[in-house]
Amino acid sequence: MSDPAMFPSVTPRHALPLLFTSQAQKEVFHNEALARIDALLHAAVEGKIDTPPADAESGRAWLVGSAPTGAWIGHENEIALRQSGQWIFATPVAGLRIFDLAAKQFVVFTDAWQKADAVAEPTGGLTVDSEARAAIGALLLALRAASVLPSV
Repeated sequence: MSDPAMFPSVTPRHALPLLFTSQAQKEVFHNEALARIDALLHAAVEGKIDTPPADAESGRAWLVGSAPTGAWIGHENEIALRQSGQWIFATPVAGLRIFDLAAKQFVVFTDAWQKADAVAEPTGGLTVDSEARAAIGALLLALRAASVLPSV
């Protein structure tokens, strides 16, 4: 069993608030944890932007860009979740994978958000092998359909 005196106030990976014995207003901390879980479990964001959208609906999330403005200042590369009229921010951890709805592909966090580059379909050349081109084209379609590569 953990030593209560040494127990942290948040979880190490996603900073989910932890509850303590005799803690007042536990529902506030519990609701904060649920909001973060809602944003990070099977995560999807609307896109990556620097300015908070004025008409953001609760439950929608964005990746904060490298030059944030307004309520997002100081939250570069974080995940901004709109919840009950407030912004909740989550700091990404290495290996976090999120689906970017605008780009229609997954992005992965290392030191910054990374996404796969588009792969050009084969063209030209002196010798054209139609079967190879068809196979490569089918592979590219499958990778795009699986959101491994971005849509063109």
